[in-house]
Amino acid sequence: MDINKLLESMTPEVFQNLQYAVETGKWHNGTPLSQDQRSTCMQAMMLYQSMHNKEAQHMTVAEGGEISFKSKAELKKQFSKGQEDIVRVNVSSE
Repeated sequence: MDINKLLESMTPEVFQNLQYAVETGKWHNGTPLSQDQRSTCMQAMMLYQSMHNKEAQHMTVAEGGEISFKSKAELKKQFSKGQEDIVRVNVSSE
């Protein structure tokens, strides 16, 4: 299959199904993936991410095919956006 045709036909839902299969080693119906299937799914995922992943997470393929590595500080900053403290407690040992 032509790579461009594959990417044009791959929807976000198909990507999520492939991701589930790669992460768990089985399809949604419980059928295990062969090593070849897992490898092919992973390659398809990376191709899809290289075209559509605008907000790359730590160690993913970003848009344009670049591998994205985010530092711990960058990840903390990203995940703390919009989160407010519920309560702050100052504990002093007297």
